[in-house]
This record gives sequence, C-alpha cells and structure tokens, in this order.
Amino acid sequence: MRLESARLYLVCPARIVTGDVADLVGELAGAGVDVLQLREKEMEAADLIRVGEPIRDACRAAGIPFLVNDRPDVALALEADGVHLGQNDLSAAVARRILGARIVGTSTHAPEEIDDAPEDRPDYIAVGPVYETPTKPGRQPVGLALIEYAARNATLPWFAIGGVNEDTLPEVMEAGARRAVVVRAITEASDPIAAAARLRKVLDNPPKH
Repeated sequence: MRLESARLYLVCPARIVTGDVADLVGELAGAGVDVLQLREKEMEAADLIRVGEPIRDACRAAGIPFLVNDRPDVALALEADGVHLGQNDLSAAVARRILGARIVGTSTHAPEEIDDAPEDRPDYIAVGPVYETPTKPGRQPVGLALIEYAARNATLPWFAIGGVNEDTLPEVMEAGARRAVVVRAITEASDPIAAAARLRKVLDNPPKH
C-alpha cells in the first residue's frame, strides 16, 4: 500500500469495543482500512511495545502500514512503518533522523501550519480537528474552512481528522477532502468491520464537481 493511494486511516487503541485490534486487522484491511495507527496516550514505552507487536505483525500480514502515535523511539523499537506527530511533539525532521525512510506524519490545525509543513519533510499531514472530538479535549475544532484551504493549498498528501464519521464524512468530502482519519466511528462501532466498509464506500465515491 502506497501512502498516496491511502484513503481510510484508522487511529485506535490496542483494544476496542469488540476485542483486540490485532485480531481484527485482517478484516479491517479487507473492509477498506489502508493505514493503522496505534494510539495509547497513557502507556509507557515497554507496554506500547508489548501491545504493539501483535498489531504490527497483523498489519504486515494484511499489507497495510502500521504507525505509532507520538513516539519515534517506540516506532523504531517496534520496527513500525512510521510515526505520527503532533505540533508539540518532536519535529518531523528530528523523527526522520531516528526513523530514516519510514513514514512520518504530522498534525496541522491552521493555514500556516499547512503551508509550513513541507519544510519539515513529513510524508503526509492530518488537517483538523474538523469537529469537536473527545479524543482531543480542549482543542477547538477548525471547521470545514481549513479543509477547503487544504484542498486548495496543501502540497503533501493530507487527511481530514476530528469527528469524522458516516454522518459528517459527506460534507467533509464536499469541502475537498479525499482521505480521512477516523477513530470512534470504527473503534466504538458495534460492528467495526461493517462501519469501515461503509466509510470506505463513501470515500470511494467522491462528489463530482
């Protein structure tokens, strides 16, 4: 899977409502998930490595990239495919020194961050949060205007993120997004495989302008 062709990007803990993510990766990939990022904000490095290993192996078997949130060191230890960084984490340039040619992604929340992102040489950016989301407490949503800005100006592959679900994805795509990061829309679904398939169907049928 090449990042340029990725559409549906799942960010998740090691365990979701229906079970261990490692046991679901194959089906999630089959349903249309192109990239998976492990995000466990409260875990120490050793625990991240422990829970990350089976997910990494499952992603390899499924042929999709496996990324780690925030921690280039853990990504290196896990031999993950890359890392995703927030604005207050290490820069993409420093992460690149740690991870070499592996995937490095960064979050952007404002037009100037989208404009400046290429200077740090990330492989992709996430734009948002589009809507208010409990996964980013205290972070004001950026709304659809920043999605429209990214559609006009971003020079890197980019994903809309933040409150993206089956109800909101159509208007996010109307604003110009063609890739989306989802969290709760899959992780909290009673049938995450079916939820992923529905989201992917929307992404595969962009509005015709």
